Formats: sequence, structure tokens, C-alpha cells
Amino acid sequence: MDNIQFKDLEIDGKILHAIEDMGFSETTPIQSRAIPVILSGADIIGQAQTGTGKTAAFGIPIMQMVDAEVKKPQVIILSPTRELVIQIANELHKICKYQHNIKVLPIYGGQDIMKQILPMKKGVQIIVGTPGRIMDHLRRKTFTCDHITKVILDEADEMLNMGFREDIETILEYLPEKRQTILFSATMPRPILEITKKYQNDAVKIKIQGKELTVENIEQYYYNVGKTSKVEILSRLLDYYKPNLSLIFCNTKRMVDELAVELKGRGYFADGLHGDMKQSQRDQVMRGFRTGSTSILIATDVAARGIDVSDIEAVFNFDLPQDDEYYVHRIGRTGRAGKNGRSFTFVRGKEMYRLRDIEKYCHVKITQKQIPSASDVTNSRVESVLNELPILIEKENLAPMEKFIEEKMASSDLTALQIAAAFLKREIGATLKDIPDVAFSKVPSHIDKNDMERLFINVGKKQNIKPGDIVGAIAGEANIPGSAIGSIDMTDKFTFIEIPKAYTEQVLLAMSTAKIKGKSVHIEVSNNKRKKNGKRSR
Repeated sequence: MDNIQFKDLEIDGKILHAIEDMGFSETTPIQSRAIPVILSGADIIGQAQTGTGKTAAFGIPIMQMVDAEVKKPQVIILSPTRELVIQIANELHKICKYQHNIKVLPIYGGQDIMKQILPMKKGVQIIVGTPGRIMDHLRRKTFTCDHITKVILDEADEMLNMGFREDIETILEYLPEKRQTILFSATMPRPILEITKKYQNDAVKIKIQGKELTVENIEQYYYNVGKTSKVEILSRLLDYYKPNLSLIFCNTKRMVDELAVELKGRGYFADGLHGDMKQSQRDQVMRGFRTGSTSILIATDVAARGIDVSDIEAVFNFDLPQDDEYYVHRIGRTGRAGKNGRSFTFVRGKEMYRLRDIEKYCHVKITQKQIPSASDVTNSRVESVLNELPILIEKENLAPMEKFIEEKMASSDLTALQIAAAFLKREIGATLKDIPDVAFSKVPSHIDKNDMERLFINVGKKQNIKPGDIVGAIAGEANIPGSAIGSIDMTDKFTFIEIPKAYTEQVLLAMSTAKIKGKSVHIEVSNNKRKKNGKRSR
């Protein structure tokens, strides 16, 4: 019964019209199984991940069953985070696009509760909220539960992991005993089963197997990292594949913070997301990721439950997931909406046994890949630049530029090939033969990375220079390992970079005649007397 047409189910015409507007005609496995059961009025236990279409699996039938004429709450949907609440509410708004009398209200902490009370007084049929904020409203009696006929627990396992069990049970006790209880969870630990036994009646169980969860258009690879630094390998892969948006998973909040600091120090536009952050911080991080100002998001499994960004090109399992099902949940963040995606998993030592368990669970072969060499990275840069040229030639008027080239060739001994090679060198910052193998270079044992010197360089973002260009130039020209270079603070007009003091004279001497992307630079030891606007004190 999987992957049937929506029109073959007993779905209202207005809802079908809305689904077609969303670009869907065929159901996913969880939808084809859950929708008929929910329409029948039976309780349901659904085991499925985010990204399998489960929001529509419960959203479509509840939209059909709600009474639009009754301006009272009839459905409560509980979800663990603000991000997921908003995501679910947005999906429901799309489903009820042509049912103008049905109102959906998202409620969550961090928003003024009075802004939520006013819409309730005007009348809503469906409330989507976090357990804590639902409890606040129940205590204040801002809405009554008399007309509640359905309650949906979405991401139930994560709500329990976040400590919401008591709130969930209190809310269920508040609600009318005669109701339909729908539960979705990625995993089924004992506390979930205890809740289902206590609060559901003859629930129908639906489980989507691993093979149904694995997305076919995701290339899945793993790297046996051995004793090599995972951060070094991650940096190499980011440079080689150049994904516009990347999602990196860590198992702990501490690792998220540490990796974010490390990648920022290496010049990447990265940020972290986890449950200990304030809501305002999380909103700011997600805003940056959605707009592309942050290209790398590092998150824990719980925090990532609310991420709904369709253009993620690569997922990195920096830490091997602790649960087989989490692997599927993680990689499902890429390859969405028919697009291709990649997932990369780092495995060390005995973790290979865990990876084999994941393969068995998902019914998939995860291919081992070799770590790209420095030459591979350079080749990738060159290929990327050369692939852009036909588009540039087609769209731009290059006649004036051609004239400049012809004049230069006529007034010198330079050939067109030499000029093109020089421009390519400046664009990528290094040639194929002299790019340093910095990602795996080790800092000599006699160098103390804790004793750092801050250097000032008179170029910044407005010169179209990126942190990686500066790292590559210093590492290559001064012949020092890239791993020795510390944090980079880049502004529009200048840059501060930290290096071990033992390398200071070596770097100053090497960079005195060097260029970065074809631009002459001035580099000196920062005297810490510079004003914030970048002007040096006299």
C-alpha cells in the first residue's frame, strides 16, 4: 500500500488541491499507512523520522476531521522545540490553504504569552506547542479542553530526552478521556512504551523499516580517520567538495562548541546549535544558516530536529551517531526535494563495528573514501574556476577585457596562455605543484601553540580575500604547517591572525615580498593599539 496516489485515499477535494499546490501527488510510506488509520479514528503509534513526511501523515487527516464551524481548540499537537512547532504550523497552514475557516496557532516559550492569548479568544481549532508553553496556558485557563478530540505527540522520544515526560502526562490528564491519541517517535524506548500503554487504547502500530528511510539520492561515504585529527580531515573535505550549506553532527554540546570555535579559527563561516543556548541565540544562528551568511551549521541530534532547510548539500557525522536510527535522521537532512546530497561519516578504530550495524539497519552499503590530498583540493579549485568560465563568457560582454589582453600581449612578450595562467594562479592562490600539504602537517614538538603572536595584515573582505587565502599564503610562503596557525579575525579592510611566536620572524620575512591573490600586502606584529575602526595610532 506504500507510495500510492493521494487521490486514491478518501481525502477532501480542497485538501487535495492544497497538496497538489505543494507539488505532491504520491504518498510516502508513512503517509499511505497512517492516513487511513487516523481517518478511522483509531489511536496510532508511528515510528518514523523527520523528513519522511509524517507531518502531512497526521496533518492531512486532522484537517479533514476538524469541525471548521466550531471555533474552539479541537486538536493539540505537542512538539519538543520552538523550531519544530513553527515548522509543523507552517506545514498545516499549507494543507488548509483552501479551508479558510480553520485556524492553526503555534505557541512556544520565548514569545509574549499575551500575543498567543488574543488569537485564542478569536477562535482556533488547532494548537501546536511545546509542552512547557501548553502547560502555561492550561494553568492560566486561556483555553478549554472540552472540545479536544485529538492529541498528537510528535518527536515523542526527544520530548522525553528533554525532560518533558511529567508535562506530557499532566497535559494528557487534562484532556478528555474520550479522544484519539496519535504518537510519532523516531525510537521506541521503554518510557515511550509506558506512555502508550497508559494513555492509548488498542493503538495501531506502524513502523517504517530502515530500507524505506534511506534516501536513494544521497551518496553515503565513510572515512577511516585513524589517529589523524578529525578536524583536519573535515577541513580538507570542506575545501575539496565546497558545499554551499553543510550540516555537521556532534554527539555532545561541548563538542559542538569546540568544533565551532576551531572552524571559525580556520576561517570558515561556521556556527553551533544546541539545547543549552538561549532561544534568541538559536534564532540568530538559524537565521544566518537560512540566509547563507553561515555556511556550516554544527548541531546535536536534538537541536537539529527543528532544522528545515532544503538546500543542505552535505551532512558530516563528525561523531558516529549513538543510535542506528539517528544515522538515517541525520543524512535525511540533505538530498531533499529531489536534489542530490552527500553524507560523510568519520569512523575510528572499533567504531567500524557500529558502522556495520548501521549498514545492516539501513540495508545500504556505505562506501569507504580516501581523504583528498592537497593536490586533489587544488585540482578541485581549478576545475571549479574553469567550469564557471563558459557561463561568464556567455553572459558577460568581454570585448573590453579582450582588448586589454591584446594590448598587453602586443606590448610585452607574454602569451595569452601565460596571462590566463597568471589569472588562474591569483584566483586560487596557489599552483598545482606548490600548494602546501598543510591540512596534515604537524606542528613540531618544540613549537608552543599556547605562546601566540598576533599579526596585522592590511587586506580584508573588501579585497575579495578569504581567510583560507591568507592561511594558504602564509603556510606556503613561510613553509610552516597550516595547523600551527591560530584564530583569524577578518574585517572589511584588514585582518588579524595568530601564529606561534617561534614562527614570527620566519613569517614576516617570507611575506615581505609575497602576494595574496595577486595583491601586495603589508604584514607586521600587532601593537594592540589599533582603534576599532582599523586606523593605526600614531
